Amino acid sequence: MPAKWARIWHERRPDVPLTLLKVPAAETPEVLRTGRADAGLVRLPVDRAVFSAIPLYTETTVVVVPRDHVATAADEVTLADLADEVVFHPLDDVLGWERPPGEPGFERPATTQDAVELVAAGVGLLYVPQSLARLFHRKDLTYRPVTDAPRSSIALSWPEEATTDLVEDFIGVVRGRTVNSTRGRRPQTPADQPERERRESSGRAAGQTGQAGRSGQPGKTGKTARQTGGRASGRSGGQTQRGRSASARSTGRRGTGRPRRRS
Repeated sequence: MPAKWARIWHERRPDVPLTLLKVPAAETPEVLRTGRADAGLVRLPVDRAVFSAIPLYTETTVVVVPRDHVATAADEVTLADLADEVVFHPLDDVLGWERPPGEPGFERPATTQDAVELVAAGVGLLYVPQSLARLFHRKDLTYRPVTDAPRSSIALSWPEEATTDLVEDFIGVVRGRTVNSTRGRRPQTPADQPERERRESSGRAAGQTGQAGRSGQPGKTGKTARQTGGRASGRSGGQTQRGRSASARSTGRRGTGRPRRRS
């Protein structure tokens, strides 16, 4: 998904480069806090006093096993199915349990990648979110979903105090908003608007002023109303003049008219 979001970003904002960084899960909060990245995909929970977060999805938990392991005979397994297996618990575990079920390994690997190497050596198994099983994929290993294991949820997160327009744009990409959506963005100022939009906005404002003038407001507003009325009724000077001439003739008929000739 990050690759898809990056592609959409480059289509919409070719003037602003977007760089994807691969960061260990434990280091992600510090990377965001120090400004080395503007936003990141993190595993919940996060420190809500510092970060904003939009939950995106919850990952399936899988068990990583050698390709010839008995667990590969099934499409999915339970924790009870693997209760007698040696299970490694890396120090950077992201599933949040105090100790995974099964027999503990002879050591706690420093990283998930180290634990995967031990599974490949045939000395134990490993529970991880599916994305990590894919990340550390090896030809001699495979994985199966574990139906009753804890799961890890993913969120888009960024420092609360660093909520910029570009961050809002990226949130829109992640959430599938259209390119014309303005949700979450600050309103455009007149200086931000294209020239054509400013002209259209000015025309609409003049029309509203004209309506107010026709209601009887005096002074300059009335003058604007007459000018606007001419444009709305005719769009040309000639039609406006004919309208005024007709008004003048109508006024003459309503007045005293020409004096009658005495006989």
